[in-house]
Amino acid sequence: MLAKRIIPCLDVDDGRVVKGMKFKEIRDAGDPVELARFYNDQGADELVFLDIGASYKSRETLIEVVENVSKEVFIPLTVGGGIRSVEDMRRILMAGADKVAMCTSAIKQPELLSEGAYIFGAQCMVLSIDAKRTGNSWHAYTHGGRHDSGLDAVEWAIKAEKLGAGEILLNSIDMDGMKQGYDLELNARVSESVGIPVIASGGAGNVHQMFEAIEIGKADAVLLASLLHYGEYTIQNIKRELAEKGVVVRW
Repeated sequence: MLAKRIIPCLDVDDGRVVKGMKFKEIRDAGDPVELARFYNDQGADELVFLDIGASYKSRETLIEVVENVSKEVFIPLTVGGGIRSVEDMRRILMAGADKVAMCTSAIKQPELLSEGAYIFGAQCMVLSIDAKRTGNSWHAYTHGGRHDSGLDAVEWAIKAEKLGAGEILLNSIDMDGMKQGYDLELNARVSESVGIPVIASGGAGNVHQMFEAIEIGKADAVLLASLLHYGEYTIQNIKRELAEKGVVVRW
């Protein structure tokens, strides 16, 4: 059995880590380089950096952050936000990232997944899906959760795998920052529909909810932000409690 991964997420805006609720009410959470070093030392399996500003200026700042982080952190690093071309992917990877994540641009230009997978390998291509429940299904949203693309999130995940995505970062807009648990039904539906790893994101409030995301939601990894940024848990605490519940984790 593959070990389940614990992945801190750092939403970066203008060079600072921020956190919000349901993609709103953004507040400062610290320096990205310091937090990355801190989580690396704690035993994080990977790190995700998301540029929530995603403007040209913001992306330039993020590239500098990635360069600084990659000098000090020796775990896989995924970077997303504002990546709109193969050249953007190349710059992020050259700065020290191991994977690139795309959300809006992948919906607007699905061929980017195929082009990126062909040039850099599918293992570098992460599809980020910002999903919001609509009746009995979920729609994939763009532009930081502001626009409904009309795409069914599960169907989009299936198509993206065929295009070349090697992993899916599945964000629940409904549960984001609420600490009420992950959207287990959403995670299970996507995980059971694709053959690539799925990272559950949005809603972690305690370790039992992470356990549910893995056991019920079938997630291969859990993404965490505010629980770690504000010191409610350490990665070692989380891994210890998950291991006690029978989950295979990396030490």
